[in-house]
Amino acid sequence: MKKFKNITIGGIQNKIFNLILVTVLLMMAVNIVVVIHQSGQLDGMMRDTSQAQKAAITETSEWTMAEILDANLTQTTQMEAGIAGALFGDAAHIVGVVADYTGKLFADPARYPAREVFLPDKAKDGQISVQLLTEAQVDPSDPAIAGKLGLLGNLTDLLCAVYADANVDSCYVALPEGVMLLVDDHAGSKFDENGNIIPIPMRERLWYTGAAETGKLHYTDVTTDLFTGEISIMCSLPVYQDGALVAVVGADLFLNDMAAAVNSVSSDGSFACIVNQNGHVIFSPQTEGVFQVRPAGEAQDLRQADDIKLATLVQDALALDTGLRHFETDGEMRYMVGAPIRNVGWAIISVVPKSYADQPAAQMLGEYDAIQNEAQETFRAGLRHSKATIIVLSAAVAVLGVAAAIVLSKRIVKPLEAMTKRVRALGGDDLQFHMDPAYKTGDEIEVLAESFAMLSGKTVQYISEVERVTAEKERIGAELSLATRIQADMLPNIFPAFPERGEFDIYASMNPAKEVGGDFYDFFLVDDDHLCMVVADVSGKGVPAALFMMASKIILANNAKMGKSPAQILTDTNAAVCANNREEMFVTVWLGILELSTGKLTAANAGHEYPALRGADGRFELVKDKHGFVLGGMDDMQYAEYELRLTPGATLFLYTDGVPEATNADNELFGTERMLEALNAAPGAAPQTILHNVRGAVDGFVREAEQFDDLTMLCVAYKGNGAS
Repeated sequence: MKKFKNITIGGIQNKIFNLILVTVLLMMAVNIVVVIHQSGQLDGMMRDTSQAQKAAITETSEWTMAEILDANLTQTTQMEAGIAGALFGDAAHIVGVVADYTGKLFADPARYPAREVFLPDKAKDGQISVQLLTEAQVDPSDPAIAGKLGLLGNLTDLLCAVYADANVDSCYVALPEGVMLLVDDHAGSKFDENGNIIPIPMRERLWYTGAAETGKLHYTDVTTDLFTGEISIMCSLPVYQDGALVAVVGADLFLNDMAAAVNSVSSDGSFACIVNQNGHVIFSPQTEGVFQVRPAGEAQDLRQADDIKLATLVQDALALDTGLRHFETDGEMRYMVGAPIRNVGWAIISVVPKSYADQPAAQMLGEYDAIQNEAQETFRAGLRHSKATIIVLSAAVAVLGVAAAIVLSKRIVKPLEAMTKRVRALGGDDLQFHMDPAYKTGDEIEVLAESFAMLSGKTVQYISEVERVTAEKERIGAELSLATRIQADMLPNIFPAFPERGEFDIYASMNPAKEVGGDFYDFFLVDDDHLCMVVADVSGKGVPAALFMMASKIILANNAKMGKSPAQILTDTNAAVCANNREEMFVTVWLGILELSTGKLTAANAGHEYPALRGADGRFELVKDKHGFVLGGMDDMQYAEYELRLTPGATLFLYTDGVPEATNADNELFGTERMLEALNAAPGAAPQTILHNVRGAVDGFVREAEQFDDLTMLCVAYKGNGAS
């Protein structure tokens, strides 16, 4: 430490000066930070308010546009579907009228005179005319055919009338003999380039076969007209007489206008498409994506599309009006409305990009941002002026604070310097700090000096006590370490335990929760053909439990080696334990004796956990055996035993409650279900591997939580008397 103008640099005086100075500076900094923070909060509030207002504008605009679209787009789609449905309905009505009259002709042919019918005439191209058409190799002059054609001639006026008044492109009546009457205004299309009349394979056409097969009104899929090549759909109806098909009446509807209307896209990206009863897009302006038109063999059934929302929309639209829906297709959010086209089972789907609906909101947000930016700039200018004023005032406060720090530090430091000099002199045998008049300041400095005096008087006592406690702790630690080793040595711990015996493989482990524990296991050969196995859990933990564990283990082993049955071993051990049990401790025990030549296992359970056995099905399951009372709990107890038959390949797993009751940081128990899952992860593994798997599962479940209880496991794999 150095002196500089009565200030000790590096000493208490300097620290007091620094403390006062730092306090002043901190107050200034806090003041500035508060101002900046409040300014930031105000600025943040303005931003949050702006964002909330923008969100409200966006939400309101989107809702309004959705409502408008829902009303207008739904109404337009329904109207277009209704017009299309009415068009197909008109065709069905015309076909029905002609079919009804045809049925009357065939029902009473004698009432109607024969009327001549004529082949197509090029001179009548552009005029409405009824034309006779035939299949190849069919002779209309055949008497059987000519008679029916004369009867059909009575339809001439009706066919011309319905064609003139209806919105169809042709109407026709075909007979099973391969002839038909057709009315239209383009007779010239019935001739080939050589001037020959084109034969029609009418009985192979879809309108004929569909009506004949279904026996009712039939609409074909979209196809092309045989003569004009125009896009069309045919509506047909069979006519029966006495159960036999006598004619098929049909009408053509050209769909050019419908296709032209659908295949247009508005400037905002909106469009409409038509889906047929099979879920195929048959008219659409889209050249790619889910709504493009594909050939019939490649067309996707949109009812089965991977996009559930799209599939649901198409399914609903084929049956009913869907109302407005919106979801993403082809990477773009879109609003969609579907409506069914009655009579043919098709649907119209109208599509509007969401970006179109968002345009009004975007425009309003742009205008709002301009207004908001102007207001924020005015606010920030005023805020900068306020910050500058606060900085100037803070600088003035700092100057006054420095002056006060210098004066106060000189007055406080003098008695502290004297006290420091005396403390430095303490050392060796001189550890007593004595009071001095210089320390009598009547404030905390005097209290500090008195504390030093009292502390110095107790220092020697504390040092002596620390030395004694340290020596005692080291002695106890050494004894506990020795007890841990003794307890570990008391348990079988050399593996493989019986390398010369091929009938079985056994492995066990015990991990105490403290330095020593109350769990124990034991296994030994009672004779050359009997293996005794014990797993037990003493109440309590630590040294008392370990002592009780050792006594219980010795008593159990001595009784077992006398050749007693498991039930008698537990009965006699309980009597011995209860005889001198002033601390009222007890132990749970599972004890079994395995006859190695036959696999017969005789066992008894004194309040212990259920064993787990891997049987013929190859999976571990709990053996819910009958429990007797714990050993040491009550005198004169009798214990029952039971038998299990272990077949070669069977594995028995024994454990204490430290396994299922292992607890993680969330106070969840590991439980027997997780234990069985760990056992069945590799049920056919060796006993050592099985114990390793269970311990790994417990550790993975418990993680950083402290081990609550001793954890003991024993596993024996029975291989049979013939194993080597």
